Amino acid sequence: MSHPDRVALSDRLTISRALVGLWQVADIEKSGEVMNAEAGADHLADYLQAGFNTFDMADHYGSAELITGALLRREIPGTDRPVVCTKWCPKPGPMTKEVVRAGVMERLQRLGTDRVDLLQFHWWSFEHPAWLDALHEMTKLREEGLIGEIGVTNFDAAHLHVALADCIPVITNQVPFSLLDRRAAGPLATLCSQTGVRLLAYGTLAGGFLSERWLNQPAPDDIADWSKMKYSRFIDVAGGWDAFQAVLKVAADVARKHKVSVSNVATRWVLENTAVAGVIIGARLGEDQHRADNLRIFQFKLDDEDRARFETVFARTHPLPGDCGDEYRKPPFLTASGDLSHHLDAMPSAVAVQSVPGRPDETRVLTGSEWEDIAGYCRAHRIGDRILVSGTTATQGISGVVAQGNAEAQTTFILDKIASALSALGASMEDVVRTRVYLTDANDVASVSRAHGRVFGDIKPANTLLEVANLIGDYKVEIEAEAILQPAER
Repeated sequence: MSHPDRVALSDRLTISRALVGLWQVADIEKSGEVMNAEAGADHLADYLQAGFNTFDMADHYGSAELITGALLRREIPGTDRPVVCTKWCPKPGPMTKEVVRAGVMERLQRLGTDRVDLLQFHWWSFEHPAWLDALHEMTKLREEGLIGEIGVTNFDAAHLHVALADCIPVITNQVPFSLLDRRAAGPLATLCSQTGVRLLAYGTLAGGFLSERWLNQPAPDDIADWSKMKYSRFIDVAGGWDAFQAVLKVAADVARKHKVSVSNVATRWVLENTAVAGVIIGARLGEDQHRADNLRIFQFKLDDEDRARFETVFARTHPLPGDCGDEYRKPPFLTASGDLSHHLDAMPSAVAVQSVPGRPDETRVLTGSEWEDIAGYCRAHRIGDRILVSGTTATQGISGVVAQGNAEAQTTFILDKIASALSALGASMEDVVRTRVYLTDANDVASVSRAHGRVFGDIKPANTLLEVANLIGDYKVEIEAEAILQPAER
């Protein structure tokens, strides 16, 4: 085989099913010394000549975009044009057309191109609703030709569903997926089968842990690189080193059977999931490239016996909690740096907190909606330890009515807005003791209840659900909430 398998994601975009991931450029440059772009492009050219024509990077992967830009300026006989996938990961805040255009133009300028083939969007906290504004502005830039296709990264199934229901043309979602982290095989895979969105999987080798090097070895005492710091946390949560070794031993047995490497088997297992379009293989430029070994991924297939053995050993591990991307947004924070709560707390809020004149024990949240002044109300009002949240609908900037006609997606968006109001007043969804849900169509009870349960499944506040004749505006659902903080939290 001269090159990895390729797959058409749209009539605009065909990618290699083995993408070259450049996240390790940031690790190489963490000392402050920046790689020479032309020297880095020499290494990428080696990949290109070996048939790996798709490169994945991000705005925060050190000089990865500059290195890829140097590659794009070259004409290399006998090779395909490189396919460039990069990410824009802005800090939450207002996503005006100027802000979004500036973010996209910076990607194009660093790459030295007039269009990025796949621009993937990451958002740190869905409590700030401007992520949807950003995607709508990106859609306009796609129509303008600055973006080939739109992807997202580390979106859970619920928020990918909101984006799709609000008519964002998302075609990919980049998420972790491995023998140890099987979250993507759950609700995300189901949504992909229903919508045609495909997954780009990273972390398939768990930072290199899923390889012969770690078979029958003790857990490392000291970890130097960021990738292994992150995936050692995955191993701990998945059941610890012994459970990891059990999975690794099965992978080694399967590898011997097919006369390939453990890494090949681990990657092939992910690639054979029907939701997965491609796997992202890390490249540490200037060091071992493993190109010949990575080509073997496409030279064998797992059989029913292999898959059954893996299913058996998976029972000895613990499923990672939540959905894809949760590791960046809620405990346990399974990232290289660990607890990200300080990072999330420092992010700007989408709402304003205002004291109540003459009432020192009261505060309220305002969103800036003109109706708050016209009707004389606030989004939420705190009185001592009690917080009352007004009836909330799925309304946002560019969209107006979010996910029109889709009650489940509207519920997800509404609950994020409620969480944002509570956070601004020093509370969280865990403090909610009552919700009231108003529906215009009883046929939506099941889907709205699922969305409510994703947030409140463990909290279980008192709840009332009502079918009403109509809501003001073209909404399917409206929700109000009440929270009570425990005295120790004041």
